[in-house]
Amino acid sequence: MNKTLILIPSRLSAERLPNKPLLKIDGISIISHVYKNALRTKIGEVYVATEDEEILDDVLKHGGQAILTSKNHKTGTDRIFEAFKKINLKGIEYILNLQGDEPNLNSADVKKLNKIFIKSNFEMGTLCCHLENKSDLINENIVKVKTKETLNKKNSSSAVDFFRKKNDQNTLNLYHHLGIYIYKVKILEKIVMLKQTFNEKKNKLEQLRALDNNINIQTILAQKCSIGVDTREDYLRIKKIMEK
Repeated sequence: MNKTLILIPSRLSAERLPNKPLLKIDGISIISHVYKNALRTKIGEVYVATEDEEILDDVLKHGGQAILTSKNHKTGTDRIFEAFKKINLKGIEYILNLQGDEPNLNSADVKKLNKIFIKSNFEMGTLCCHLENKSDLINENIVKVKTKETLNKKNSSSAVDFFRKKNDQNTLNLYHHLGIYIYKVKILEKIVMLKQTFNEKKNKLEQLRALDNNINIQTILAQKCSIGVDTREDYLRIKKIMEK
C-alpha cells in the first residue's frame, strides 16, 4: 500500500477571490483540475477536504473523493488534519498537502518531492521555483522563500524564511514558493497542536508556525512554476494558458 495520502484543502470564502474553487477552466472547476493533477501522480489516495457542500458535490460529480470538515479551521493545515483523522486510512506515514488553487502544478514535480522526501527522511518539505522577474518581489500574492543554500536540480536546502513582500533587490537564495507541503504524520500532528504564531497571523502564512517552532522545512526546486489563483487577473491568465 502507498504510504502517502494526498489531501487538498478548499473553501469558497477566500477573501481576494470568493468562490474561486468552482470557477471553470475548459468547462471544469479549478478544484477538480487540482484533483485530477493529484491523481496523475499515482502517489496514493486523493481527497479534497472542504467545509462547503458545493465543493464536495463538484468533486464527487467528477468522480473524485471529498470529505466535509469543520467551518472553524483557521488554516488549511488544520483542515487536512481533521480530514486525515476522519478518513482513517491504515498505514499512512506521510501527508501531502496540495493547495486547491494551483490547477497547473506539474505532477512530475509533486512525484519528485514525494520521492526525495521519503528517501531523505525529512520532517517537512515543500517546492519552489525561480522568480520570474523583479516585480515578483513586491507582489504579495507571490510568496517568497529564502533558503540556506542555493538550489539546483539535485539538492535540497532548509527554508530560512517565508514572506509576501521584499522591499530590497537582494535575491540571493530567494525563490517563488509553490503551494505544496509534505509532512511526516507525527510532524503534522505536532504542528496542529501548536498555537498560531505572531508571524503566521501577521503574514497569513501558515508554514511560519512550523519555522517559528524549529521544525525544519526542506525545499526542493521544481522544474516548472505553477500559477496560484489569488485574483481575477490570475484566473484569467491561467484560464488562457490551460485552454490553449
